[in-house]
Amino acid sequence: MIASSLKLDGYNYNHKRIYRIYKKLNLQLNTRNNKKKKIPAREKIYQLAEKRNEIWSLDFMQTSIKSSRVRTINIIDEYNREALAIEANNSIPSTKVIDILEKIINNQNRKPEAIRSDNGTEFTSREFADWASKKKIDLLFIQPGKPYQNCYIERFNGTYRSEILNKYIFDSIDELQEITDDWLIFYNNKRPHSSLGGLPPKRFK
Repeated sequence: MIASSLKLDGYNYNHKRIYRIYKKLNLQLNTRNNKKKKIPAREKIYQLAEKRNEIWSLDFMQTSIKSSRVRTINIIDEYNREALAIEANNSIPSTKVIDILEKIINNQNRKPEAIRSDNGTEFTSREFADWASKKKIDLLFIQPGKPYQNCYIERFNGTYRSEILNKYIFDSIDELQEITDDWLIFYNNKRPHSSLGGLPPKRFK
């Protein structure tokens, strides 16, 4: 990732040279076991996005702020992994999810053909189903107990947790949202993505 970041900034250093310096400076940032986990084969129902705005993925995460629990709703475009929004709040019911999606649709002048999510009550509610029907958006639900069917948002969640949620101690939801908004700009415009050929989502687009 360091090599890809430098390349995007115009420095064409050999990645082996960067790795030698990385090791010499003892920059062991990732101490977890790097063995790849075996991912079960996807079911035939799994539909892959082949263009922008074909499928948006949604998922919730939880974190702590002082003594309270906070939820975030994370939304990405599966095609180029662009993070469309992360909103934090103590409670995010289906009506709030609809408001967030409406804001993206109106502000960015874009709409998904389908939305992929788990079977949480926020996504299976009558309000959400009616809204999606009016917008002519298909709802793709993963099978219970098979989060790998929503693998793009799961990977994004892991990145967000390691780079933001686990990195800071937040005093308020406003502080969490402010730091998250700044990180989203970096993620979409600067952070290299290995599955996009080392390009950030906006540049891959």
